[in-house]
Amino acid sequence: MNLMSPIESMMLLAESPGHPMHVAGLQLFQTPDGAGPEFAGDYYRSLRSRDDVAPLFSRYPASLPTGLNLGWSSAGDIDLDYHVRHSALPGPGRVRELLELTSRLHSTMLDRHRPLWETHVIEGLADGRFAVYTKIHHALVDGVSAINLLQGALSADALDENIRAPWSTVAGADDPADAPSRLQALAQAVRSIPRLGSSTLGLARSALFEQQLTLPFRAPRTMFNVPIGGARRCAAQSWPMQRIKDVKNAAGVTVNDVVLAMCAGALRAYLREQQALPEKPLVAMVPVSLRAADEGPGGNAVTAVLANLATHVDDPALRLATISSSMRKSKAVLAGLPRAQAIAMGMMLLSPVVLGGVTGGMATPPPFNVCISNVPGARNPLYANGARLHGSYPMSIAANGQALNITLVGSGDSLDFGLVGCRRAVPHLQRLLGHLETSLKDLEQAVGL
Repeated sequence: MNLMSPIESMMLLAESPGHPMHVAGLQLFQTPDGAGPEFAGDYYRSLRSRDDVAPLFSRYPASLPTGLNLGWSSAGDIDLDYHVRHSALPGPGRVRELLELTSRLHSTMLDRHRPLWETHVIEGLADGRFAVYTKIHHALVDGVSAINLLQGALSADALDENIRAPWSTVAGADDPADAPSRLQALAQAVRSIPRLGSSTLGLARSALFEQQLTLPFRAPRTMFNVPIGGARRCAAQSWPMQRIKDVKNAAGVTVNDVVLAMCAGALRAYLREQQALPEKPLVAMVPVSLRAADEGPGGNAVTAVLANLATHVDDPALRLATISSSMRKSKAVLAGLPRAQAIAMGMMLLSPVVLGGVTGGMATPPPFNVCISNVPGARNPLYANGARLHGSYPMSIAANGQALNITLVGSGDSLDFGLVGCRRAVPHLQRLLGHLETSLKDLEQAVGL
């Protein structure tokens, strides 16, 4: 048995049937010229044949007498017919039908008696494209490592016919074939539970307090900060990276500042449309990767900072400047922390969300209103057996008190946005896509483009 880290245990503790804790990617491919209707089916069969499963993808939670999630077991014989599936969309085969299927797949928990991942090859789009939806439990990977695994299984060579699978391209922890007995493992786990020292927690608390001082208000309650149900709705769209860079260069800010301002304008418009825009500005939690260049792709190495979204400001240029200033101050606080304290601060930020997942309610005001995550991706075109990746849409987690999640990833020369919302708490989620386009146009006009 391999021991879990505190954040891995936290991700499992927060999970319930109405509160699944997996991250996912929806990859959209254009088949190569001359490909026949059997291309997607052949691709599925080639993926299914990759039975060299890496240790990371053989893990599932160990069953211990305490009932606590302390360690990982490893499956010796993995049923790939269960984990790798082939689906077809109903007519008329639009992206709308693809996102409806994705929403249903994203709403269900992974089976904890099996390794915590699934891959679905989906054909039936009327324009000849096909999709691959893969979900992996957040206890196994964070958003950055999930995207690295999915894109790392592709090739930069359009002529490369070698089929790779995410579950066979990663080096993971050793398979504990010589694990001690169950009682020995339990005793070892109890003795070795990582405990954050008082100095670490104190520094994390101080850093979080200092970061909150950079914000003008506590996060207001909004229609997003409510208990949620289990059903999800997913939405996705791409924007040219160059448009975001043009605003960034004209305003003298970062790409992420422009992304946050784009989201802020869209959230402001959406909440006004719902007659639910609070007077105080929304606060975003912005995940920050702490993964070192030589660090393996599995596990969780992430913290977060808070950003004032300035949704109370009407002027897009002033909103962008306010967001940029807020992010600079929050990142300055983060830069002064050692890695252990930075991770502890992120765990403290997430603790109300975890508590909401365990209790099914909300005991405290929201520490933030929405999670907005910008995940680095490949800068060059990628292919799967000659099929070009046209979109790589991340689908993350909606939680009790956090009914909406916005995650985006770079894919070649585009930014691909994936939105996940509680189907009940966030009505007409797809309208946010239109508001994102309008918000970007407003920013372009505000900076003189």
